[in-house]
Amino acid sequence: MAASTLATNFLNGPKLILLSSHLSQLSASRTRTQVKCNARPNIFIKTSLLTTYACLSDPLVLQIAETLEDSVSSFSLSSSPPPLPLKRLREMSSESLLTLSWPSRKDEPFRFTDTSFIKSSQIKPIASTPQEPSLQSIPVDTKLPGLVIADGYVVQSLPELSALPDGVFVGSLSNLSSVVAMKRISEFVSNFEGDLFWSLNGVGAPDMVVVYVPEGCRIDSPLYLQHCSIKGSKSESNELLMSNPRVLLIVEKGGEVNIIEEYLGGQWGKCYWTNSVLEAVIGEGATLNHSYIQSQSLASAHMKWTCITQGSASTYKLIEVSSGGKLSRHNVHVQQVGPDTVTELSTLHLCTGDQIQDLHSTLILDHPRGYSRQLHKCIVAHSQGQAVFDGNIKVNRCAQQTDAGQLTRSLLLVPRATVNVNPNLQIIADDVKCSHGAAISDPEDDQLFYFQARGIDLEMARKALIFSFGAEVLECIPYAPLREKTESNISQLLDPAVALSSRLE
Repeated sequence: MAASTLATNFLNGPKLILLSSHLSQLSASRTRTQVKCNARPNIFIKTSLLTTYACLSDPLVLQIAETLEDSVSSFSLSSSPPPLPLKRLREMSSESLLTLSWPSRKDEPFRFTDTSFIKSSQIKPIASTPQEPSLQSIPVDTKLPGLVIADGYVVQSLPELSALPDGVFVGSLSNLSSVVAMKRISEFVSNFEGDLFWSLNGVGAPDMVVVYVPEGCRIDSPLYLQHCSIKGSKSESNELLMSNPRVLLIVEKGGEVNIIEEYLGGQWGKCYWTNSVLEAVIGEGATLNHSYIQSQSLASAHMKWTCITQGSASTYKLIEVSSGGKLSRHNVHVQQVGPDTVTELSTLHLCTGDQIQDLHSTLILDHPRGYSRQLHKCIVAHSQGQAVFDGNIKVNRCAQQTDAGQLTRSLLLVPRATVNVNPNLQIIADDVKCSHGAAISDPEDDQLFYFQARGIDLEMARKALIFSFGAEVLECIPYAPLREKTESNISQLLDPAVALSSRLE
């Protein structure tokens, strides 16, 4: 389609992610030629720039963005206008989508990750809060303070929130009344540019969950954010219902908080797409312990961004266990903005079906005496299962006396199971202690023989070795009831796979 025709279609069609207003702002000094936009009266668009952006834009991306804008607009009509930080987030995300295209296997970050499952589906954003009958099916079996978030909408505040220290806020941005907290949120929203899925979330997030911990405040009890996917189509359907939950955490100087994010998916056959983002700003000397458990439907897509900014002498610890989703991808970006930081990332990915489990992590160290440790483990127990790990640690010139270590280990339990690993350590500083390593294997024969020589059958021996392989990450989950629940879930998923792999020996 010619660029001029495409531009005309944009002008005459329905409103598209504030396209006209964005382009008029971006091109104020480019040209003197002006045309009046029929879709938006009293807004002028520069013809030459509109044609340029029309040529660069991906029609599929713009179509999805348009449906997302329509969904948040209908939600805004039924509630109060969006707060200024959320409005700014949507505008900046909309602008970035004008030059982003759908990723393909030719793009290096998606070289081993096939997203055609999402691309080929009929994507429909979830435009309303789930109603009471469906909410009754959400299992809330915790006594922790926190929120229940269904399809990207906050639907319940757990009673224990009232016992939090003064100054702490946990809730929707639209309910935030603190001027100080709102000002701090405005400083950090949209400071990072992610990929296409980051921007789609920025356009489609109906609200933003905010966790604000004031200076010097320590919260002893973990905060629990339970994300539930309620709506979904049948697996044989081509329809893919999309939700866009977004969380912003700000831990001020000397603060400390434990966050649990758990993503549940209801029925295993439900087909939906969860496209989530978590941003965290950790102040000087502050600590954030982050547990992330993902066990969504095996027919779903789960795309997640975690973006962390660490101040001087701050600590960030991530424990991740991911076992759900037909396509699951987690992008972790950690940026050091001060010296003496501590960063620990421990992850376990499990493929027991026709799944893709993908972790892309980036840790950027720009200041002295940073300490980081990354341990990634994955188990692929299905012949069509695929695991991907791309871990990038950048030790830049000023990051002297850095101590960074990275290790990835993978178990392949059946023939044709696949894992692609790319540990990457880039060092420019010359006074550092850094290491990385990768190992891919099946349970070793001499270890199995050790068990069998003591009267333990092959299936039980393999089960013990495989469970102990994942236990190194599982035992790091700080909250005991969640740890026991996750261990039980992993055990149930692995039992059939272990039995099958033992028969193949």
